[in-house]
Amino acid sequence: MKKIKNIFLGAMVVTTLASCSVTLPQAVTDNPIGAKKGVSKTGMLFGAIQLNGDYGIAEAAKKGKIKGAVSTVDLKTTRYFWLLYYTKELIVTGDAE
Repeated sequence: MKKIKNIFLGAMVVTTLASCSVTLPQAVTDNPIGAKKGVSKTGMLFGAIQLNGDYGIAEAAKKGKIKGAVSTVDLKTTRYFWLLYYTKELIVTGDAE
């Protein structure tokens, strides 16, 4: 019985510490895809507390020096520690003009 408890406890620890990453498109425009790319990152605690107050498309465009039209917006979510902490990245492509 003790072996089963240890195996179950080990499986729970591995599941809790495992990470998973998914990238999905959020927006696409008719603008041609430019050579510039910007990323805005934030951490999330318990799915409700955002750690970067400037997180958003505007910050990603500014970091990528995209002054013209935005072409695509992708959202990459990486989960760590099961539901306790995860990161979100907005990846923006566009033109510099």
